[in-house]
Amino acid sequence: MAILSKKDTNLILDPLADNNPITIQVLGICSALAITAELQASVVMALSVIFVLGVGNVVISLMRNIIPSKIRIIVQLVVIATLVIIVDQVLKAFAYELSKTLSVFVGLIITNCIIMGRFEAFALGNNVWRSFLDGIGNALGYGVILIAVGFFRELLGSGTLFGIKVFGDPVTKTGLYATGYENNGFMIIPPAALIVVGIIIWIQRSKNRALIEEN
Repeated sequence: MAILSKKDTNLILDPLADNNPITIQVLGICSALAITAELQASVVMALSVIFVLGVGNVVISLMRNIIPSKIRIIVQLVVIATLVIIVDQVLKAFAYELSKTLSVFVGLIITNCIIMGRFEAFALGNNVWRSFLDGIGNALGYGVILIAVGFFRELLGSGTLFGIKVFGDPVTKTGLYATGYENNGFMIIPPAALIVVGIIIWIQRSKNRALIEEN
């Protein structure tokens, strides 16, 4: 079994922390704001991007020497669109209700700047294997943040995880007393995602001071 070199390993591990596409490069924020009110939607979107970016990087790497520079953006969009259509059709076949929830946002994967950025910055200049690892690494980095945000938003906003009740019955008030967990409705609206992402960024920079930009 082949062992990954240090450089190959870094292609996967760096985007998970010190070069995360959301918290460091500040890319793909829109989906974190839009679909992370539910953990299930966050997981499905993360898996979708892993597929699109991993396979897309491989395709672009294979074609890098035959793509005319003047139309490379068009070719990249065609590749992404094809992969997104595959994802969309699979969701409709096996998770129709979820596909209706994510339909618009799955389509927006086509314009996800993380994917276009990795095509341009890496896949066009590297071999298939390294391009695949780069795609998987950056998609995992994106997915980890998406899932973390979805976890806290659904847990605190709805008191559930994957739709399963975690905190018990909603609050019932009797006189001056209250029992149960009162859902925080603020966590369900999009600004809450930005706050959660901000907290993650703060924690990350607190642990690694080298990530703090000097004025």
